[in-house]
Amino acid sequence: MDINKEKLISYINKLSQPKILVIGDLAMDEMIYGDAERISREAPVLILQHTYTKLILGGASNAAHNVSTLNDGKISVIGVLGDDYQAGQLIETFKNAGVNCDYVIKDKTRKTTTKTRISGSITTSITQQIVRIDRQTNAFLSEETEKLVLEKIEKAIPLNDAVILSDYHIGTLTPKVIKTAIDLANKYNKIIVVDAQKDLANYKDITSMTPNLPDTQKSVGFFIKDENMMKIAGDKLLAETNAKAVLITCGADGMFVAEQNKKYTKIPVFNKSEVFDVTGAGDTVTAVYSLALAAGADYAYAAIIGNIAASIVVRQYGCATTTIQELLDAVERL
Repeated sequence: MDINKEKLISYINKLSQPKILVIGDLAMDEMIYGDAERISREAPVLILQHTYTKLILGGASNAAHNVSTLNDGKISVIGVLGDDYQAGQLIETFKNAGVNCDYVIKDKTRKTTTKTRISGSITTSITQQIVRIDRQTNAFLSEETEKLVLEKIEKAIPLNDAVILSDYHIGTLTPKVIKTAIDLANKYNKIIVVDAQKDLANYKDITSMTPNLPDTQKSVGFFIKDENMMKIAGDKLLAETNAKAVLITCGADGMFVAEQNKKYTKIPVFNKSEVFDVTGAGDTVTAVYSLALAAGADYAYAAIIGNIAASIVVRQYGCATTTIQELLDAVERL
């Protein structure tokens, strides 16, 4: 497609205006680093001398962080944490990232979703991950906690311009939470975008969704080997969800946007460079795409801006974010 740079720049400059609400599975990545000192006498394991710990917003929290760096903190999250030490760490990390967590609920029967990665290095080698420890509760929310979440949703949706449902299938987005959020978003004429890894047909009457290619293939039930099959897959998702558009992310092959009335846009990868880490890139795409739609961009241009944002964050390790200035600089290099 031909890209109008002035139009693109205009939309990027408007990203700071919309207010966004993220509902979903809030999580934190705890990165623990140390220098390998010696082998333990107690067991055949490395002893690491701790150097530092870094806390990073992950899961739905990462989508919120990506929004915050672009719209000056006009971002709120709704989700459930445990009543544990990690909950305090996550809330503090939210505050440092400029994310409003007034709607967050604590449930002492659940764990705060935390993925702890322990990495070690020696002076002559790169840092390598040694082990990962996951803390999470996979069950759906209890009825009592679900009711509290629904109350927060009813309060928050009218105050925002767009809603992101970020489903990592850890239990926050119950069928009732999904339906209530979508119904209220439509009632108040808000944009609603879904980022889910499976059960895509559970999301009806939405503005858009952002599945990756493998998840799209699982959902439609066939392997997508060419652009014609991509169109068929996009049409099937549109029919099943009654979405206005579907954005399918295809990694190194870019993106594909399918809209109602058989309108399709193939978007290549922009600013190809060395990819360090794709962790969280999907959250970035969803966040920036949703912001752009709320700022008035059409589906194709919103996807292009999301694509450019992803090309920036994959150059950094771990879940990363970008800024409006970095997006504008990237557009100049197109």
